[in-house]
Amino acid sequence: MNEREHNMSRNIPKLLDGVSPAEILKSGIETDGGQVKLACSFSVEDTVIIDMIHKEGLPIGIFALDTGRLNEETYEVADAITERYGIRIDWYFPKHEAVEKLERDKGLYSFRESLDNRHECCGIRKVEPLGRALAELAGWVTGLRREQSVTRTDLAPIEIDENHGGILKINPLLEWSEEQVWEYAKIHRVPVSRLYDQGYRSIGCAPCTRAVAPGEHARAGRWWWENPEHKECGLHRK
Repeated sequence: MNEREHNMSRNIPKLLDGVSPAEILKSGIETDGGQVKLACSFSVEDTVIIDMIHKEGLPIGIFALDTGRLNEETYEVADAITERYGIRIDWYFPKHEAVEKLERDKGLYSFRESLDNRHECCGIRKVEPLGRALAELAGWVTGLRREQSVTRTDLAPIEIDENHGGILKINPLLEWSEEQVWEYAKIHRVPVSRLYDQGYRSIGCAPCTRAVAPGEHARAGRWWWENPEHKECGLHRK
């Protein structure tokens, strides 16, 4: 941990149980003091956070990663968000040379052949663009929730992201349940993807996401051919 990270970590508030997501967002902004943006995948979690940002008038921008393999329904939500809240979304795309080389060398579905190949595809389409998106930021906001995955149990509401230069990472919905998220979305009539009505509970790239059966875990539809402990794309690696 460098000096900047050390100094920032000392200023991160010790948040008590029951602190609201809006209070977490405000504490993160106050701790950081620089430009902060939400990384938006247009999941229900992210659109709920956008609604909170709008209602609280918080100085938090929005960016999104267009991997080139998103569902049409995801673009529909993005359009609904910009229309309803009058906000700008900063889009980031993978480098076309890397995508072209990957598909020429390995085909369109190499990510299903091995974990290494899947990480390679996510690295090109998600991780590298995220790095560019975060390069000029002092902090970023995510829609991560603790109950989503075994890979997310040790997160904190506000933490130092050592993988991205020691910027602040704010996870306002970390302690919320899926039920709480949907309750907020319904009460406030937040735009959500039509895919949820088709049985999806977690939405990513189209070929890597499917609907889940009743009783299945929400993340069972993400990279369903992999073990649960591997189900991260690299955006939130430890």
